[in-house]
Amino acid sequence: MTIEANVQVGSSPYGPDDQLGALNRMTPASQAAIMSRADAGRVYDLSIDYFIGMPSFQAAGDPSYQIFMSHTPQGTAVDNLNGVGEDINRNVCYSGDVIFMYTHTGTHIDSLNHFGVDGKIYNGFTAEEHLGSRHWNRGGAEQIPPIVARGVLLDIAALKEVECLPDSYSITADDCRRALKRQELTLEAGDVAMVHTGRMAFWPNGDKVLGAPPGLSLDACRWLTDQGIIAVAADQECVEVGPSEHEDNWLPGHCYFLTESGVPMIELVNLEELARDGVHEFCLVAAPIKLRGATGSPLRPLAMALRD
Repeated sequence: MTIEANVQVGSSPYGPDDQLGALNRMTPASQAAIMSRADAGRVYDLSIDYFIGMPSFQAAGDPSYQIFMSHTPQGTAVDNLNGVGEDINRNVCYSGDVIFMYTHTGTHIDSLNHFGVDGKIYNGFTAEEHLGSRHWNRGGAEQIPPIVARGVLLDIAALKEVECLPDSYSITADDCRRALKRQELTLEAGDVAMVHTGRMAFWPNGDKVLGAPPGLSLDACRWLTDQGIIAVAADQECVEVGPSEHEDNWLPGHCYFLTESGVPMIELVNLEELARDGVHEFCLVAAPIKLRGATGSPLRPLAMALRD
């Protein structure tokens, strides 16, 4: 085990007020270019569905996903809270519900304020100045624009000729390079790198989906950002390998991507169909819910295969 991760707080080249980080590399021109190549007849839904009992981070003290009804047809007729009377309420059947969940449940994106170093998040925003009693006032989920970009699948499981990488397998930079060479692709500035470990083949079995994740080593994280990516994704819960390989940092990949590099992280993405069909390059369209100040948000990524 190495001793130090040496992760720093990054300063944005786009100015002291910037909250977009690497997403500044996404432009109207880059979005139009990839959309012009997209085949809308071949769309892959990369998200998972939400349900009571789904795998979540309860072991870390976070709440499980919960849904309950606040209005039912029978209850509305009995309660008459809208004051229109029983006859109308039995004719107009009203249902409504409430959801309670940790913002990092299921397929989601991490905001730049999710992790920091020494009290600071990306671009030097501090807890003393920018963290209120309810949420951060900088780097929240509402700052993340709709992502329309070239997505590139790095199929590490296929490279290793396994259905799923072993627990705690540390993906190296060389693994990433070899996977791309095998797929006859290169990463380009403005891309979203999506790492296939095979974990989602076991969803929703929490015993096999969560814990001791195979994922990116810190070396691989640094190599990916050197290619100019605007976001990174994986089909497991933290993108990076777990447990940490560094004694001084329990999630160095998070600190590196989010705090040092300003690269949002997308987690628990279902990449099984893309891997099965050999779709390694695609148009990615994804947008988080605009939860002001939140450290993360549910996300529904869609991948459109590219025209031949």
